[in-house]
Amino acid sequence: MKTTPQAALAALLAGILACGAWAQPAPVPAAPTPAAGYVLPSTQVWDMASETGESYRIFVSAPQGGSPPRGGPPPGGYPVLYVLDGNAYFGSFAQARWVQEYLPVGKSIVVGVGYPGDKAWDVRRMNDYTAALRDPPPPETRAYAKYKSGARKEFLDFMTGRLRAEIAQRFPVNLERQSLFGHSFGGLFALYAFYERPQAFQAIVAASPSMEWNAQSILDDERAFGARVAAGQQRASSRLLLIAGDRDTDGDPESVRLLADRLERLSAWGLRVRLQRYPDEVHASVPAQSVNDVLRFAFQLR
Repeated sequence: MKTTPQAALAALLAGILACGAWAQPAPVPAAPTPAAGYVLPSTQVWDMASETGESYRIFVSAPQGGSPPRGGPPPGGYPVLYVLDGNAYFGSFAQARWVQEYLPVGKSIVVGVGYPGDKAWDVRRMNDYTAALRDPPPPETRAYAKYKSGARKEFLDFMTGRLRAEIAQRFPVNLERQSLFGHSFGGLFALYAFYERPQAFQAIVAASPSMEWNAQSILDDERAFGARVAAGQQRASSRLLLIAGDRDTDGDPESVRLLADRLERLSAWGLRVRLQRYPDEVHASVPAQSVNDVLRFAFQLR
């Protein structure tokens, strides 16, 4: 068949257009819609004020119920573990409790006590967890004298008063099975709570406690506590777990061991103390390593 000039030109233009279409870049896919931040299941968060008007952020991990073996609280209610520095450490304890909810250790409630905001640690913890600085301040604490300190009694009042009542109102808890965990300054406060109100918590964990702080003023509380126990003026009914990382250069693991030895002498008056050492852990890594040991100790599973 004879091709006309018009038909040849049309075919050529069609080929050029086809090649041009083939050379077009592929459409750029639309950017994915950002997802919401991850929220750990079975958790709640709210802010509340203490009796003195201080604001705290409260984090809670609690069983959601359902059919057995996860359904319902144990007889008497759920045991509770209060975790200081909740912004930093609540997530580790909550995750461990949640994934073990089908086990006895998971049939419990973890309460993190922290501060509004996204920082792991807030400078307010110095005021809440420590005694007032000595006057004049020891040389190693002079740089911190510009910050508030000395409100540990008021904070303990909040922990054992308004906060405990709020948790008991929201959840079926066992008021006879209340435990406390603190690390570093929080561990120092845990020791203070143990010495000051040994019946307030049935189990107390002091991890890497900063006993060297403020020229070791916590030793004054220890001596007063020991004297009251020996004189029959105070019952030593709480269980105490002391935790130390052997590679801790921010604290003194040896001082924790010596403390365990001194407190062991009070066992005749009912005091039960245990020392847990982690050979490879430094100050900052102790809490993550200790999570399961703390949960088992707090809930009397070992």
